[in-house]
Amino acid sequence: MASAFLEERWLPKSVLCLRDYNRHKFLLDLIAGVTVGLVALPLAMAFSIASGLTPQAGIYCAIVTGFLVSALGGSKTQIGGPTGAFVVVVAGIVAVHGVDGLFMCTVMAGVLLVIMGATGLGTAVKFIPRPVVIGFTNGIAVLIASTQVKDFFGLGLEKAPGVFWLRMEELARNFHTLSYEATALAVFTVLLLIICRGLSPRIPGPIVALLLGTAAVYFFKLPVETIGTRFGGIPSGLPAFALPHFHYDIFRQLLSSAFTVAMLGAIESLMSAVVSDRMSGDRHNPNVELIGQGVANIFSPMFGGLPATGAIARTATNIRSGAQSPVAGMIHALTLLCILLFAAPLVSYVPMAMLAGILMVVAYNMGEWREIPQLLKLTKTDISIWLVTFALTVFADLTVAVEAGMILAALLFISRVAATTTVSQVTDEYIEDGRIHILQDKDIPYYATIFRIHGPFLFGATDKISVVTENLHKLPPVVILRLRNMTALDATGLFALEEVAKQLHAGKRTLILCGAREQPAKLIHQAEFEEVVGAENICDNVQEALSRAEEVHEGLEAKALAKNSL
Repeated sequence: MASAFLEERWLPKSVLCLRDYNRHKFLLDLIAGVTVGLVALPLAMAFSIASGLTPQAGIYCAIVTGFLVSALGGSKTQIGGPTGAFVVVVAGIVAVHGVDGLFMCTVMAGVLLVIMGATGLGTAVKFIPRPVVIGFTNGIAVLIASTQVKDFFGLGLEKAPGVFWLRMEELARNFHTLSYEATALAVFTVLLLIICRGLSPRIPGPIVALLLGTAAVYFFKLPVETIGTRFGGIPSGLPAFALPHFHYDIFRQLLSSAFTVAMLGAIESLMSAVVSDRMSGDRHNPNVELIGQGVANIFSPMFGGLPATGAIARTATNIRSGAQSPVAGMIHALTLLCILLFAAPLVSYVPMAMLAGILMVVAYNMGEWREIPQLLKLTKTDISIWLVTFALTVFADLTVAVEAGMILAALLFISRVAATTTVSQVTDEYIEDGRIHILQDKDIPYYATIFRIHGPFLFGATDKISVVTENLHKLPPVVILRLRNMTALDATGLFALEEVAKQLHAGKRTLILCGAREQPAKLIHQAEFEEVVGAENICDNVQEALSRAEEVHEGLEAKALAKNSL
């Protein structure tokens, strides 16, 4: 067993990247690590406060888990730490079981993540369909935004209720107590983040907002609540090490919550790792990533930290800043540690309204709102699953939403596979109609290649489409995707096809779809997929597709001749 885990497929990316590591890469990692460390500071505090804990708990978490996720994980540029996905579930655990219960639950979730990774279940997260994932993220974004209304407007409300509709009712009742200074500061923060993002993705908006907002409060003596006035600041120095107290009487009560934390951690980490791969051109190891995330969550409570997962925004910042290896993630953790040791008193002046403004932007960005118009074009089943997951997340409980989402995923998979089974008589017309789809009597030209999808292309199977783009540089100018034997398609499969189309387009190649059967063809048309690849590149059969490929090739040759003649 020990020798098996020493194989390359079980080694962390930090070990694999050291094989060709050099001074130049270290300098790039140093710049990226310091940058993302500064960006992580306000986010870590904001997520911790929103979860019902002290700001230093978020910083402790970011330091411990940020270092361990980078050191032990399976992604080259993933940044670990507290995220918005956990805010609601953490607040619920703290409200019922206290901080000791949260620490116990986090360790349990960490053990579950290690088991998932060690047993190869890192690839099983793909069996959650896209409508369920979108429903989760939409619901969590709404809940996070609702928890920040109080600080965003500086309302004179001691504590908002934990239940969504009761919270909104109480906020509306006390809205007349708003602080104009706090509201102006929060709005200024939101506008500043939008402007920074619009000017350049490389500008660290949260850092700019943190510096300007804190300076405004300090120099102009603005009458707004700060970390110092609410929490008395944050303690300087290293966090104390202490083993969580395990209480057997609440162990069984926390099993469901631990499962939720583990599943959310796995989903968000692997989603973030996929985004990281797309931006960096690397390929993560999902099982090693889950093991790294699990170990990080086991150790986080021992230093007073929250549950953690891969953070998409910080990971993107890390890549844009030039990160070359997991060393950047470790430097990000050490940067936060230096701030804790040498600049803790300055953090006391950070205004709560500014953190609320940052979280409002985070909630909007993580909500995947742009997916909703596309989702509404899909089948009634996909829309219903999204609505149910979203409603349960907001109005019921995140644990219930996760469990219901898994059940819906299983039922959806069964129904879609069952619907692909058909029985029909073979007639002369059937044989004749099939001739234009067969490949045996057709020549494939040098400027085109054909891939085929065989069987239902549903969630759980969509990762197999990566074979199309894994050697993108070797592909000819035209790629034909034959769908004749694809018996069923769902929202997740459609999203995977769209990603392939975008990658091929970015590589200056044309994608042509052909031969789709009734259900996939209907969904492709319903989702307006023609806008992605062009209506002329969706053909009825492979013969039409080859003719279209010839047109594309002739057009490319004509462009090349015109360019050479200039």
